[in-house]
Amino acid sequence: MPLVVAAYYVYNTILGNARSYKMEHVFLGPEYSDNEIETLLKSKNITCHKFSRQDLLKETAKHIADQKVVGWFQGRMEFGPRALGARSIIADARNPRNQSIVNLKIKFRESFRPFAPTVLEEKTREYFSFNRPSPYMLFTANVRSDRRTIPAVTHVDGSARLQTISRLQNPLYYDLIAEFEHQTGCPVIINTSFNVRGEPIVCTPSDAWRCFMRTEMDVLVMGSYIIEKEKLGSYKETIEDQFELD
Repeated sequence: MPLVVAAYYVYNTILGNARSYKMEHVFLGPEYSDNEIETLLKSKNITCHKFSRQDLLKETAKHIADQKVVGWFQGRMEFGPRALGARSIIADARNPRNQSIVNLKIKFRESFRPFAPTVLEEKTREYFSFNRPSPYMLFTANVRSDRRTIPAVTHVDGSARLQTISRLQNPLYYDLIAEFEHQTGCPVIINTSFNVRGEPIVCTPSDAWRCFMRTEMDVLVMGSYIIEKEKLGSYKETIEDQFELD
């Protein structure tokens, strides 16, 4: 990726050519098939249930609405420092308790630190004083005073560092939030990186599983599979499982 940036710098800035390329998304990393995910889960003797796309979206949105914290592992990993809906931890932005719950029980960091919202692009102006897309979570905008119904992603000064999402960028993630809106009336969710403090964002299914089991995350959604921690019972991993390498 740095070589591509350097090449465009030379082409546009040094040689003076017109800018024509538009980056539509940053989902440029590795992805893992359902077969690879199923192989991992079966190797750990975890009961797997595979959902259709629509049922996966409905079940996941329902878990979020039921105040579950969800690990979301889908498609190609995003490039860069922000989780943008491929390797994300997601939760209900309407619940003020979710800010401290996710901080203390999953991210292992200070409870006051707010999270970023993901909002359906076409609903941005309904919730934020912002008039353009923000697909890479790089801009801060004020939450509208008449929409302070998303406290888990609202800073003390009323601002939020938002990510907007369109179907062009990530159809599955967009449709998940659209389904959540269908169920709750809210087109905004918490989106934070799928990792714990001091570690990189998870990349592989094994990374996601280890992070899920080390935290108090409630649900893990990998590919077409949903794993609920409460249904794992007294499942314990061996030391070898916890530290296995891909």
